[in-house]
Amino acid sequence: MTFYEEVVTVMLCGLASVTTRALPFILFSSKKPTPPMVRYLGNALPSAIFAMLIVYCLKNTSFLTGAHGIPEIIAIIFTVGLHLWLRQMLISVMGGTSVYMLLVQFYLP
Repeated sequence: MTFYEEVVTVMLCGLASVTTRALPFILFSSKKPTPPMVRYLGNALPSAIFAMLIVYCLKNTSFLTGAHGIPEIIAIIFTVGLHLWLRQMLISVMGGTSVYMLLVQFYLP
């Protein structure tokens, strides 16, 4: 990729990022109530994404060989506990990922 192409790519990525973040504020003004479908998605999508992450993380886990999925199960329990305690999805995911990586790298085979 040439320097020109790299610059254009970075600019387009920046434009796409700004557009997707500004679009809800443009479409849904504070003067009108938020449509019910958007409110429903705002409530349902975080849990659905969390569930999808769990399925994705466990798709290649073998519970019959090696550590039998022990690091994954411990990390999931830690993540759920952290989320129930703090109710912050980003902290929960980062905490669970950190616990998993520490278990895999230092404690379990």
